[in-house]
Amino acid sequence: MSLIRLRNIQVSFGGPAILENISLSIDAGERLCLLGRNGTGKSTLLKVISGEVKADNGDLEFKQNLKIAVLDQEPRGDLQGTIFDIVAMGLGKNAKFLQDYHHALHNFTESHNDKTIAELERAQDQVDIHGAWQLNQQVEEVLSRMQLDGDADYAPLSGGMKRRVLLAKALVIKPDILLLDEPTNHLDLNAIQWLEEQLLSYKGALMFITHDRSFMRKLSTRIIELDRGLLTSYPGDYDTYLRRKAEALHAEEVENAHFDKKLAQEEVWIRQGIKARRTRNEGRVRALEKMRVERTQRRNQVGKVAMNVAAADRSGKVVAEAEGIGFEYDGKPLISGLSTTILRGDKIGIIGPNGVGKTTLLRLLLGDLMPTTGEIKNGTKLEIAYFDQFRAQLDDSASVIDNLSQGREFVEINGSRKHVIGYLQDFLFAPERARSPVSMLSGGERNRLLLAKLFSKPSNILVLDEPTNDLDIETLELLEELVMEYAGTVLLVSHDREFVNNVVTSTLVFEGQARVNEYVGGYDDWLKQATRRRSQDKKMAPKIQQKNAKVAVSDEPVKQKKLSYKNQRELDGLPAQIETFEQEVASLQSMMADNTFYMQEKEVIKKIQEQLQVAEEGLSHCYTRWEELEQ
Repeated sequence: MSLIRLRNIQVSFGGPAILENISLSIDAGERLCLLGRNGTGKSTLLKVISGEVKADNGDLEFKQNLKIAVLDQEPRGDLQGTIFDIVAMGLGKNAKFLQDYHHALHNFTESHNDKTIAELERAQDQVDIHGAWQLNQQVEEVLSRMQLDGDADYAPLSGGMKRRVLLAKALVIKPDILLLDEPTNHLDLNAIQWLEEQLLSYKGALMFITHDRSFMRKLSTRIIELDRGLLTSYPGDYDTYLRRKAEALHAEEVENAHFDKKLAQEEVWIRQGIKARRTRNEGRVRALEKMRVERTQRRNQVGKVAMNVAAADRSGKVVAEAEGIGFEYDGKPLISGLSTTILRGDKIGIIGPNGVGKTTLLRLLLGDLMPTTGEIKNGTKLEIAYFDQFRAQLDDSASVIDNLSQGREFVEINGSRKHVIGYLQDFLFAPERARSPVSMLSGGERNRLLLAKLFSKPSNILVLDEPTNDLDIETLELLEELVMEYAGTVLLVSHDREFVNNVVTSTLVFEGQARVNEYVGGYDDWLKQATRRRSQDKKMAPKIQQKNAKVAVSDEPVKQKKLSYKNQRELDGLPAQIETFEQEVASLQSMMADNTFYMQEKEVIKKIQEQLQVAEEGLSHCYTRWEELEQ
């Protein structure tokens, strides 16, 4: 059953229509993902549905007593009070009675006196009069489900926790449809996974905007796309959308080429000599005029960003070598006992919750900070391009051109000179937009400008701290390709799981208690290896406890037995063997996880499965032998 129907909706803000004759139906239980380039009107469409923006033309039909809730793109800065106060705001006019009752109850709990008793009685009477006890229960239920402390203050919370509170505020009315605008922006991996679980368990309809491909794949049941003012629906998952979108664009290109060829032929005909004009067909002339109008009204697809990185001379073979480094801030350890070597050409991902110290680790590896303990040696000939998540390198008061050029008319990329205006057009800045102050730019435009600025300078180390926020999918995929093809070293901090999977060769992961562990591969590889490591630790724990128990009950000191030369050589060589087996297991598991793996010949599948079994057995044998020799 349809909850909402939109028919021929049109919205314009003075220029070309942002939404042009949009028609859409949203059914109960659907999870719709709204895609489109930055600035195409996605947020406007959500605001039309929520009633915040009134359409110029068209009809909106809503199911009777439909309840709509909205989770905004950015947490509002003017919200004050406790978490209970903020969540209760979702109930509208009844929020005040519940807030007063909650505060009165809190004051009564803190201090029993005549004043607090009278205050609590007045608040209870107001809730009784307005029949709001059931609503109070709804607030308490959603606070419990979201694991939120209603008495805690909202203002000092982290961005992720604020997003959790605002989701609770949206869900407290038990809406029939929930609208979310970029819900994963600036959230860390734990918060994104928590949000996914909450939304998967949500029973109502869902319509959301996101550029997080993993999030989209997990949640969406239908993808709708805004492109040049028009809305197209693609039932199915993201991969189905990609295939059907490519087919549609190809068909459009063929049709446009045919139209343009016919138009050119008609233009030649109309310009023929006097004889032709005497006998020309007036119907054909009118058809030509109609074709001219149609051609001028055609809205071509928005161009793609053209990214190229200016390459510097190669750095030394070793970029950074860390030996047992640790770092403390205000007496709190952020990093402890990290040893790693980064070589030229490595692509390293850094994963961890917000505030854990990922940017600090970047600065340590680049030599901007000195470790509290341990030592870091940096390599030679390092030319660094640094994308910082706060875009501090951009001057808001200066224009786009001035931020990039710094007085130059031309930029030089790998020996090729290009005018600043032309270079900015490669990053989708029209000439008039290039003259605008940076303060007027959207988040996505700021990110594109910072990338343009960084890539215009020669570098052999690319440092990207949260580069994917606010970028649309097309730009994100192009950046992904560029990073993969980059000849230098890459250090990447990102919460975009698919971006990390596709780009990095190894990961440094913050795993609690200031521990940073290194893993081969990307995000999914880390999950597999971490799970295997925990399983192995669990198996070895009883043996270690048993060994410790034997040592504890023994009265006489145990004389340590010295290993033979042969056994010592074997023990020294085991770490390298273990690493080799782990890499082989990870590689084979990655191969088998591919969607096309089981489409191969049976003999090929069987052979790879046997290789995996041998590698896992070899790894298990190495761990067992290591334990025996160490004992």
